[in-house]
Amino acid sequence: MRHDQDPRAQLRGVGLRVTAPRVAVLNAVASQPHSDVDDIAAVVRDQLGSVSTQAVYDVLKACTAAGLLRRIEPAGSPARFETRTGDNHHHLVCRSCGTVADVDCAVGDAPCLEPSQSHGFQVDEAEVVFWGLCEQCRPDATEPQF
Repeated sequence: MRHDQDPRAQLRGVGLRVTAPRVAVLNAVASQPHSDVDDIAAVVRDQLGSVSTQAVYDVLKACTAAGLLRRIEPAGSPARFETRTGDNHHHLVCRSCGTVADVDCAVGDAPCLEPSQSHGFQVDEAEVVFWGLCEQCRPDATEPQF
């Protein structure tokens, strides 16, 4: 999915009505990927004024269901949202500050990983979260480690 499209065109493209809260939420997530609901709501309120947190949740749910946003839930963290969808990428999460960064699939075609047993499932996505310390939080932050 393209991430540089106009939010109005994106909404129309998936059959959702174009509203100011929907446009503001899509813009907020695009400008601050991996934001949680509180951060998104703050950006939307700065832009539109009074908008309820429930309205932001409703927009996030509709846009996620329509494939415009992706919801990720790193363990111990609130749900976060991003506009990068449909490519089955993964995430790096800092154990100290909570910073989240995208990382492309390590090997092969989506879903990148195959389970040792399918148990009858047809796998179409794999979610991988790599945990560690970001460069700013590492005590030896002189060189990035891989």
